[in-house]
Amino acid sequence: MTHTSGHLHLAAFAAAGPVSGNHGGWRYPGADSNIVSPHYYSRIARSLEAACFDLLFIADILAVPDRLDGSTDSQLRYGALGALRLDPLAVLSLIAGQTRHLGLAATISTTYFHPYHVARALATLDHLSEGRAAWNIVTSFQQAEARNFGLADHLAKDQRYDRADEFMEVACKLWNSWAPDALVRDADTPLFADPTKVEAIRHEGQWFNVQGPLNVSRSPQGRPVFIQAGASARGKKFAARWADVIFVTHASLESAKAFYQEMKALAAQQGRDPSTLKIFPGIAPLTGETKEIALAKNAVLTDLSEARAGLSTLAYHLDIDLGQFPQDERLPVVDQPGVHGHYREVAELTQKRGMSLTQIGKQYGIKTNRDFIGDYRYVADRIEEWFTAGACDGFMIQFPYFPAGLDDFAQLVVPELQRRGLFRTEYAPGTLRERLGLPQVEHHAAAQTASEAYA
Repeated sequence: MTHTSGHLHLAAFAAAGPVSGNHGGWRYPGADSNIVSPHYYSRIARSLEAACFDLLFIADILAVPDRLDGSTDSQLRYGALGALRLDPLAVLSLIAGQTRHLGLAATISTTYFHPYHVARALATLDHLSEGRAAWNIVTSFQQAEARNFGLADHLAKDQRYDRADEFMEVACKLWNSWAPDALVRDADTPLFADPTKVEAIRHEGQWFNVQGPLNVSRSPQGRPVFIQAGASARGKKFAARWADVIFVTHASLESAKAFYQEMKALAAQQGRDPSTLKIFPGIAPLTGETKEIALAKNAVLTDLSEARAGLSTLAYHLDIDLGQFPQDERLPVVDQPGVHGHYREVAELTQKRGMSLTQIGKQYGIKTNRDFIGDYRYVADRIEEWFTAGACDGFMIQFPYFPAGLDDFAQLVVPELQRRGLFRTEYAPGTLRERLGLPQVEHHAAAQTASEAYA
């Protein structure tokens, strides 16, 4: 399968914390590590919008990971993945007021939140951003997260996805509870909202009982753009049903192409037009005016990244204490890893390169893919190769450090992609959904089920 559908899409992956693309990035000379400052996020958002990025995706977790040796030490000491995270909705609300076009994607868990709260918050963000809201749907799986919400144990995988499916149905019913023309605001009649066009949802299910309606009117997109990263069998089924965009990581072009074809086929099996499911592999490019400059930056970042920082993050992603295994030996085959996609990625590295756990920790902490390190023309070549080979519809770009890592890509690689006719030079009017080439979300009578209306 080769790619035939116009321009590629570019999304930016960031965390409201110390790590976005490289565990040593916050230590990089000249990097801005003031990650609790509003100016930090405003600067990122303005740079992304100037480069015409489709959206900014803010990842999130709900605990400081303690999966390596049962301790938070390696996370906090080295500023690893979850050492600090600001609430993504609050950060994106700040950014919404300072941008006009950039899509705004918040990570929110279906395991520890409630659909009414999430539907209300995202409808609000969609209104205040004039149709730019997106939701990265996650099914949390860590014991540390469960303990923060008063639970002794986290839900098993099938239960997490059962809850997530019902969560999505409820949220979609709530977004559907207001007709597009229900908010009248006629001061003379008076008629603020037409009661005949706002309906209770009366949902009663296994996980949720929700009366409704939502107390926020229908937002510009009808509902936010859905992003999902499930790579297990159950995760793929969930994504094929609900996702507009899939974020995935791959260690090779070959695995990316295979995943792309598989997910498009699964979408078709769900009765969807496969073009309505966009696949964005995550890459962490490192570039400069010359190859030598890029390699020099990579050498500095590699030196700054601690193997145990990467290993503690990998232990979190796999939900396995990797401290129990010999560190100078290969990662053994593990059963039921937490995030299947990350396990597949590191298993591929283990098999191809025979890397030990310490080496994998270092590589996982660096996160840069060797295929995307080089001068800006080389990086553009690799992006074009993946896109035209049918491996993706766009990319989720992870920057090794801010702000210069973002500036290098935005000021060098993006203009090169534009010169090649692969990427837009200005934003077209419309919502994020329209910019991504996704179908409009129609309003349906309350008699229809949410799965009929939104699947």
